[in-house]
Amino acid sequence: MASTPFPPLARIVRGTGPGLLLAHGAGGSARDNWGPLLAGLAAHRTVVAPDYPGSGDTPYEPGEPTLDDLADRLVATADEEGFDTFDLAGYSLGAAVAVRAATRHPGRVRSLLLLAGVAGGSARLRLLADLAIDLADRPADLTRLMLTVVLGGTWIDALSPDDLAFLRESLDSPVPAGFRQQFRLAGRADVRAELAAIAVPTLVVSTTEDQLVPPGQHRLLSDGIPGARLAEIASGHLPVVERLPELRSVVLDFLKELDATAV
Repeated sequence: MASTPFPPLARIVRGTGPGLLLAHGAGGSARDNWGPLLAGLAAHRTVVAPDYPGSGDTPYEPGEPTLDDLADRLVATADEEGFDTFDLAGYSLGAAVAVRAATRHPGRVRSLLLLAGVAGGSARLRLLADLAIDLADRPADLTRLMLTVVLGGTWIDALSPDDLAFLRESLDSPVPAGFRQQFRLAGRADVRAELAAIAVPTLVVSTTEDQLVPPGQHRLLSDGIPGARLAEIASGHLPVVERLPELRSVVLDFLKELDATAV
């Protein structure tokens, strides 16, 4: 079992059956990043979706979290829910956290699903993370940046002027308390050197219109993990918003394949 000196993370727990641990992205939360998928996932797994410190229902903690910290706390959450082994899905920064959890805790992770994931080594991503941090106290300006680089151009261009205005207004709100910490970590996270050590079934889902964590990062993950499969979705960085039915199908098909192989 993993041990951690930190307090427990708040989490969403739904469903029955084998454990599925979910790692969210920088500036998001379990509900923000995984919410529309939870019902479908819970039909096949016991879903355990923690919030990082300063996100969702987990209180802010001072200091700078590391990938090791978040990976260990993710695994500790699985311990608290009674799971010795589990499938693990990570979105964006959460993909790097998931990779680190798999390499720090071998034998605990049964499979990996890495969605729009950070691999590391991108100067552009570091610059975007720094810019997002600089704009954190200016919600309107941060919203303009997010609309430009987070959501896919095809999806944005298809919105009516009224829908775009509504979206812009709904996004114009204060950032979570852990936003800066998590974006700093996303900018410097690098798991490329440990990918070859992963020996579990892995699906990498690449969002092909992603301008925040571009497809080159996703391909580093799929190319670096032995036997990993790559699935592509024509979406920006938020496929749960832009391409939910397609994303749900890809994710659930992967879980069903794992179940069929285990029989």
